[in-house]
Amino acid sequence: MNVELWVWIATIAVLVGILAADFIYQFKNPHEPTLKESAIQVSIYVTLALLFTFVVGGVWGPQYAAEYIAGWVTEYSLSVDNIFVFLIIFTQFVVPRELRSQALLIGIAIALLLRFIFIMLGAAFIENFSWAFYVFGAFLIFTAIKLIREFFHEGEDDSNEAGGLVKFIKKRIPTADDYHGNKFIVTLQGKKHITPLLLVMISIGFTDLLFALDSIPAVYGLTNEPYIVFVANAFALLGLRQLYFLLGGLMERLKYLSIGLSIILAWIGLKLVIHALHKNELPFINGGEHVTFIPEISTELSLTVIILTLVITTIWSLAATTKSRA
Repeated sequence: MNVELWVWIATIAVLVGILAADFIYQFKNPHEPTLKESAIQVSIYVTLALLFTFVVGGVWGPQYAAEYIAGWVTEYSLSVDNIFVFLIIFTQFVVPRELRSQALLIGIAIALLLRFIFIMLGAAFIENFSWAFYVFGAFLIFTAIKLIREFFHEGEDDSNEAGGLVKFIKKRIPTADDYHGNKFIVTLQGKKHITPLLLVMISIGFTDLLFALDSIPAVYGLTNEPYIVFVANAFALLGLRQLYFLLGGLMERLKYLSIGLSIILAWIGLKLVIHALHKNELPFINGGEHVTFIPEISTELSLTVIILTLVITTIWSLAATTKSRA
């Protein structure tokens, strides 16, 4: 897959334009999106993501289109898990409801920039070290096990991973106790202070970057193309803010989502390990020779497993919570 520089530049320019327009609108009209507004915006982003499949297929071929759609579905399903953490962050910082949309938007923009850097580093790592697939695969399987353990120990720790970073910032930079509208920096008693809103956005961006440590290797398990990994991440993140307001209380009903995500991560981890065996160069594995007697897992099969897992765990969750409420 040959992606010319101007395609990268055009793609990034469009993303920046979308985020800038959204930010200007939110800055001038800070409010909590209604259910109807969120549903319309989520539908638009999902439609754009799906239509982009035809762009990839028309320019680079159906194989890359399949890799893109599998990557996007995986990223979108994994990004839903971020919403649980967003709820915790907003609760801990007591964020006013009219400021949550803006905080999410800028936090996601920060995360998108950091993910771009992470994706480029991952691509260079994979290109120069074929054994990187072993590392990514093992990490995804480890993360899957971690998700299962957290599911059975739910509620024992409600802290978010960005808490340490926020404490570090507070110790070194004067921080206001109260929100001051959508301002990030205010002057109090003649001294500059950062506001809690800025800390919230830093927490969201940093937390989402931590989520990228498993989601980006997961997409690399479906494709080796950095451009596909990036656009899959971008389309998943763009609609995440609206998805937060759309799902709302429904998140509490998706009680088995973590099990579904752990299955997906474990599956892709296994796919990566098998791919690593086919490209094996490590001398202590099969004498440094490729291991080809295990067939590779196709992208089409992976996409089927991902969609079926999401459908089954969603129906299972909704059915279980409906029964318990009744």
